[in-house]
Amino acid sequence: MTAETTACRFSRMTRGPIRVLELSGSPRERGRQHAEAHRDEILTYAEERVRLVGEGRWSKRPLERAEVLSLAEQCLPAHEAYSPDLMEEVRGMADVTGLSMAELIIVNGFTDFVDTVYAKTGVQVVGEDDCTAFIIPDAMAGGAGFQAQTWDMHDTATDHVVLLDVRPDDGPRQLVFTTTGCVGQMGMNEAGICVGINNLPGADGDLGVTWVFAVRKALEATNFDDALEAITSANLAGAHSYLLRDAEGRGAVVEGFSTVTHVTEMGDEPLVHTNHALHDVTVAVSQDKPTELQASSSARYDTAAANITDGMTVEAVEDLLSHPTICYLGKPPFHVETCGAAIMRPGTGEMWACWGQPSEEEFTRFELGTARV
Repeated sequence: MTAETTACRFSRMTRGPIRVLELSGSPRERGRQHAEAHRDEILTYAEERVRLVGEGRWSKRPLERAEVLSLAEQCLPAHEAYSPDLMEEVRGMADVTGLSMAELIIVNGFTDFVDTVYAKTGVQVVGEDDCTAFIIPDAMAGGAGFQAQTWDMHDTATDHVVLLDVRPDDGPRQLVFTTTGCVGQMGMNEAGICVGINNLPGADGDLGVTWVFAVRKALEATNFDDALEAITSANLAGAHSYLLRDAEGRGAVVEGFSTVTHVTEMGDEPLVHTNHALHDVTVAVSQDKPTELQASSSARYDTAAANITDGMTVEAVEDLLSHPTICYLGKPPFHVETCGAAIMRPGTGEMWACWGQPSEEEFTRFELGTARV
C-alpha cells in the first residue's frame, strides 16, 4: 500500500490521519487481529450500542437489556446462512473480547437492528445516522468518476473510526471504512467495486441480515453484477440505501428494505442519496421521520445535487463533503454528527479517507494498485 496525506482546505486538525489496520489470514484470524488491536474500544462501543437501543434517548420507551439481546440472538441464524465467513470473523472478535455474538451483531448492524426492534416491539427510533452519498459519472470527472460520502452517526461513534486493509486468503483485497468491532461500512476493493450506504427508516424490519454484512459481501465480488446480487439477495434486517460503482463506469443505488427492494441504475447524471426513500414502493414501508431529520435529509440531498457539476476533481468532492449543510457536529436531541468521510475513484484505484469532520480534518490517499486509466 502507498498512502499520502493532503490537507483539506479547512485546516483545523483535531484527530490526524485515519487509523489503518491490516487484517489477513482466515476469517476467524482476521477477527482476532481486529479485536486484539482495539479490544478496549470494542468493549466500550458494544456497551454504548446496546445502551442506545434500549434507552429513552433513541426510543419512545426503554427496553430491558435482556429483551434487546434476545432479539439480536434471533438474528444470528440469518447472518450464518448469508455469510459463514463473516460470522467467523465476528467469532474471532468474540474470542478476544469475551462479548457474545448477539452483542457483536448490535455493534455491527446497529441502525438496521433498531428497525428490527421497531417491527418486533413497536419501539420507534427517533434518531439515525445521516450520511450524504453520491456517485459521479466518468464523463463529469475527467474520464474517471467518483463515489463519495460522509459517514454520520451518533457522536459517540466518532472515536471508533478505523480503515481496515483486508487481505483475505481467497478474494480481492479491500479498503474498508468502518468502526472498531464492525466488519465494514463502506469501501472499495482491488477489482474496482465500490460500496457505500445511507440509513433509511424502515417500518418493516425483520430478524434478518444487518447492512454491514451486505457491504462486506458485496466487496468480496469482482464484478458489478455479483456485487449487486449480494445486496438484492440478502434477507435484510432493516433499511438502507446501498450505492454501488465499478471501474468501468456502472453505478446504482439500491433502496433495500426487509420486504421490498428498488434499484436505480446510473445513466449520464449523478446519483445522490440521503436518508429518505425516493420511490413509492419504499416510501410505503418507511417510518415517518421527525420533522427536523426529514428537513436535514432533504437539504443535504438538494445541496449535493446542486453542487455536482462537469469537471469534478477530488478537491471539488472534498469541498462538497465539507459543505456546512452536509458536514456538521452533533447536538441535542439527536447527537448525530459527521464522523468521517471517504472518496473512491475505482478507475484510478484511489481512495481518500478522513477521520472526523471533513471540514476540519485531513484526507489520506490510498492506492489499491489496480487502475483503468
